[in-house]
Amino acid sequence: MPLSKDADTLVDIEEDRFLADNDSLDELPGNVEMSLFEHLEELRMRMFYALVATVIAAIGCFIIVKPIVQLLEVPAKGVKFLQLAPGEYFFVSVQVAGYSGLLIVSPFILYQIIQFVLPGLTRRERHFLGPVVLGSSILFFAGLIFSYILLIPAALNFLINYGAEVVDQLWSIDKYFKFVLLLLFSAGLAFQIPVIQLLLGSLGIVSSQTMISGWRYVILGAVVLGAILTPSTDPLTQSLLAGAILGLYFSGIGLVKLLGK
Repeated sequence: MPLSKDADTLVDIEEDRFLADNDSLDELPGNVEMSLFEHLEELRMRMFYALVATVIAAIGCFIIVKPIVQLLEVPAKGVKFLQLAPGEYFFVSVQVAGYSGLLIVSPFILYQIIQFVLPGLTRRERHFLGPVVLGSSILFFAGLIFSYILLIPAALNFLINYGAEVVDQLWSIDKYFKFVLLLLFSAGLAFQIPVIQLLLGSLGIVSSQTMISGWRYVILGAVVLGAILTPSTDPLTQSLLAGAILGLYFSGIGLVKLLGK
């Protein structure tokens, strides 16, 4: 009998410890209260730091913008670019430098966002923060690489070959870079799908089984999204992006399943 009581006592202690640990995960570590004006001041400072870093990076990219422009022109083989209006190339250079600077400082901007929201997160939520940020950053740059290596060349090859025997390939430098930049950032955003799935699965909002059961709607949505995100109307580019979206979606389901959700 004494041994049984001791065993029951140990079980109760372990249960209390488990409940205490779970309760501590839902607590705010710092427990620092800030007024509304202090929150606004904190937001203003974080935005100021991000803006200054972006401007500095954009200026640096503008100084070396020529190699960046030449790099982005590589997929358009056999095309001659024209400046169709005074100053068109200058404004294109400003756009390219701005986007490049934003891309370079994106980790710093993400850090500022994290620092702003961190005091309001519980210990449990902070455990998800590192993997989510790391995974999101990796997937975004993977989307840029996928777009540069596969998506943009496929779209340009189709468009160039389609009218090769009818028209000369003389393109506006401004229209070309709007086309390329849109494809780059569209692919980068589309590659965030597994991160969103992991968040929804980890929070218990959507299970992996629910994600699988809606595969018909996902295929339709991927086709529609591929048509919306691609600035060209050729089926090859849309199919490539739609296929990538489907691959990412089902990979996300696999990751959610690994979490046991």
